[in-house]
Amino acid sequence: MPPGAGSDLRLHYNENTAGCSAAVLDALQSITREDMAIYPDYDAVTAKTARWLDVDPDWIRLTNGLDEGLYAVAQYGAAHADAGHASRRPQFVLPEPSFEMFEAFASVVRAELVRVPPEPDFRFPMTAVLDAVTPSTRVIYLVDPNNPTGLSLPEGLAETMAAAVPQALVLVDEAYADFSRRSLVGPALDRHRNLVVGRTFAKGHGLAGLRVGALVAHPQTMERLGAMLPPFNVNICGVRALEAALDDQSYLDWYVAQTTASKALVYEFCRTHDLTYWPSDANFVLVRFGDRAPALVGDMRERGFLVRDKSAAPGCAGCLRLTSGVVDHTRRTIAALEDCLAARAN
Repeated sequence: MPPGAGSDLRLHYNENTAGCSAAVLDALQSITREDMAIYPDYDAVTAKTARWLDVDPDWIRLTNGLDEGLYAVAQYGAAHADAGHASRRPQFVLPEPSFEMFEAFASVVRAELVRVPPEPDFRFPMTAVLDAVTPSTRVIYLVDPNNPTGLSLPEGLAETMAAAVPQALVLVDEAYADFSRRSLVGPALDRHRNLVVGRTFAKGHGLAGLRVGALVAHPQTMERLGAMLPPFNVNICGVRALEAALDDQSYLDWYVAQTTASKALVYEFCRTHDLTYWPSDANFVLVRFGDRAPALVGDMRERGFLVRDKSAAPGCAGCLRLTSGVVDHTRRTIAALEDCLAARAN
């Protein structure tokens, strides 16, 4: 049973099913009354995060979860609408399927969300995305690896997009980069200063409950984005937890290895039952169960397993998304799925 999850094994939000590193708990327990009473200083944790990402500190800003960073990008895009046409709404381009919060933030800043449907088997619709761009385009959303498919972007695609649409920010959400082991953070952000990378420490490091993320971009871009963020946005618990988590690389490596082994088990299960799935570079697998998907969500919940029905997402009809975390949890999940499928077959 994962820590704090009650009787349910939570496989619907792609959380770390093992919990955070024990070093994080030690760090939290060391916080004093005085630490709680003052606003946090971010110099040390920013420097440590920058070293971990292999950039200078002025290339990053910590955020209250990656969601705050995504909102800052949306605010920036809306604030820099076409000055020559003040009445024209800014446009944000979203290749689908994708993370639901992009739509929410576009709505909040009153941007027009231009949706680009997926191609067969979720090939990235590069031509269609470029065709959707207009002079009013201010943000293009990319996710690498994608949520919910787990597929990585084609090599070089984000840079090509940034070069083709210089008037827009190209946001690359790398929430699952700890599992794909690849990132745009590096020279690409210098070459294309409209590229912005979003990172989170919720998934691999297990800090979802503490809400710690980061934006990474060229310092000139980061200075403008930073104006969209409030001061003291990450609390002292998040600061100390992140410092401890980044120091415990062995824990992250162990958990990534667990997710890799878990995905192999899910693939084997899918092949056994002739189920369509997409090999994932993240910590989850998208599996097509067809018409059985909604019923399976309820059946699994009754057995204490929470899984996500993604049928409403474009291209994902009949699909469930299964978090692949600790191997023992995955074995139990597969056994429950086997039980559910057998019960439905009788």
